[in-house]
Amino acid sequence: MKIIHVTDTHFIPAGQTLYGRDPATALERCIADINRNHPDAERCVITGDLTHWGEPEAFDHLKQHLDQLKVPLRLLVGNHDNRDIFRQRFGDHPCDENGFIQSVEDLPVGRFIYLDTNKPGHHEGWYCEQRMQWLEEQFAAAKGKDLYLFMHHPPFDIGIPALDRISLVQKGAFSEVVKPHRDQIRHLFFGHIHRPLSGSWLGIPISSLRAMNHQVQLDLTNAALKGNFEPPAYCVVLFRDDALIVHTHDFMDDSPKFDMACSPVQDWAVRKPHP
Repeated sequence: MKIIHVTDTHFIPAGQTLYGRDPATALERCIADINRNHPDAERCVITGDLTHWGEPEAFDHLKQHLDQLKVPLRLLVGNHDNRDIFRQRFGDHPCDENGFIQSVEDLPVGRFIYLDTNKPGHHEGWYCEQRMQWLEEQFAAAKGKDLYLFMHHPPFDIGIPALDRISLVQKGAFSEVVKPHRDQIRHLFFGHIHRPLSGSWLGIPISSLRAMNHQVQLDLTNAALKGNFEPPAYCVVLFRDDALIVHTHDFMDDSPKFDMACSPVQDWAVRKPHP
């Protein structure tokens, strides 16, 4: 099975710019690339910060573009999003009994669990007791299934002070809920950090990726959040019986492409024999 992971589209109303750019430009090319190369993907999951300011017009603008995607879509909300407006524009996305944008979905490889870490007016991630209880219930109901978690905020520090200040607040409590089930959880996918990142947490493999419009610099010392325009990316996730493979694709990379058996320049004109 194959899925696509996209994050942090940061859409704004049509005709406006964000840091001098139109986020729609990258997403248009992203969607075209996915439709062309991965129409067989089982899902495309966008892990939050769908908009930058959460206006209705931004969600409308985003929806116009996402309607072009051929792959079944699942959206999460992030700290920049407005949950109420999201529900109005994407009413087909299920909520839990408390109105949070949380749900589970059984796919051939196991159960996907989609989490809501939004707290209105705050950039930090928030996972309240109601959401914790919901997650515990999902774990209890998923005995024997492989689990895959999707969320916006990382539930741990990543070593970039500016981002660690706005990661999930309830790291300890969230960790205690997850620990008893970590052998079932095959992967944790998240957004928010605008950077490619992989590793493990509690023994669970984790990954994130660059955003659509702007990125965060790799700065392990300063508390100020610094941006840049490294190229956007999406991830192609391949599920195997014995492995899970995450490919990061810089879909806007315009560098020369060539056959590696034939150098694009004449640096192989004279070949030395092997000793």
